[in-house]
Amino acid sequence: MNEASGTGLPVVAVVGSTATGKSDLAVALALRLAGEVVNTDAMQLYRGMDIGTAKLTVGERRGVPHHLLDVLDVTQEASVAVYQRQARAAVDEIAGRDSPAVLAGGSGLYVRAAVDHLDLPPTDPQVRARWQERLEDAGAPALHARLVQVDPVAAQAILPTNGRRLVRALEVVELTGRPFSATLPQPGYLRPTVQLGLRLPRPTLDERIAARVERMWADGLVEETEHLLGQGLAQGRTARRALGYAQVIDALAGRCSRRQAAEAIVTATRRFARRQESWFGRDGRVAWLPADAPDLLDRALAVLPPALVHRLT
Repeated sequence: MNEASGTGLPVVAVVGSTATGKSDLAVALALRLAGEVVNTDAMQLYRGMDIGTAKLTVGERRGVPHHLLDVLDVTQEASVAVYQRQARAAVDEIAGRDSPAVLAGGSGLYVRAAVDHLDLPPTDPQVRARWQERLEDAGAPALHARLVQVDPVAAQAILPTNGRRLVRALEVVELTGRPFSATLPQPGYLRPTVQLGLRLPRPTLDERIAARVERMWADGLVEETEHLLGQGLAQGRTARRALGYAQVIDALAGRCSRRQAAEAIVTATRRFARRQESWFGRDGRVAWLPADAPDLLDRALAVLPPALVHRLT
């Protein structure tokens, strides 16, 4: 735990790759600590994107208040800067009730925006639109080549296929005249924070991902996507690229079969999980726990400050 300038109860952040059970552990911790959950999954911000994001149902939340779920329409673009203000306000609000905030989600930059001293670089819709148009015309590799020229450090950290992050990096370089890499967050908590990371052996995680995709398909992912298309999903710059939905959109458009779409979701999700492992693995402040441990809650509580765990007894 990094003792920062903030006061009050520590923030608990449950992090790690997809399909490790972060949401369930966050609920269990919140029940034990009389806390409230704050979402740190960028795609769970969207209303109606439930099955494809493995969003907990109301029943699965077990009466625990959840913040920053279902706050965006699928036509809106998710913004880390806006999220940062909302997440910090939620944490302050929860602290004002003398309750701990339990953050849950695997969107690395969103976690950092919520818990760390992080000054987000400016944005300009016109500059971003110009780079977005370049992305659509020339493709992500061309933008990556440009980033290699102007910011080789950032280019090493961003995949050549990640068009959204490439656009953002080039936008920041143009607006600030500084490398995008210079704006990346440095470790430093706003207030006392404990990060609990969940991990699994890779074969186990891969099996879980495949089973989750099969379950999503059976639960109606295709039908959910069709409904969201009626709500404007195809016009949503962020939401339409979300894992699962992007592949189903391809199937509905006839660009692949439904079986191929399901297989593509599994493959893309496994790749995404590797990136999440890499992101959180670089943060030496994370206390790692085996996600499949039968006594996971007890192990998590053992990492937390005793004063937080025993304050209600």
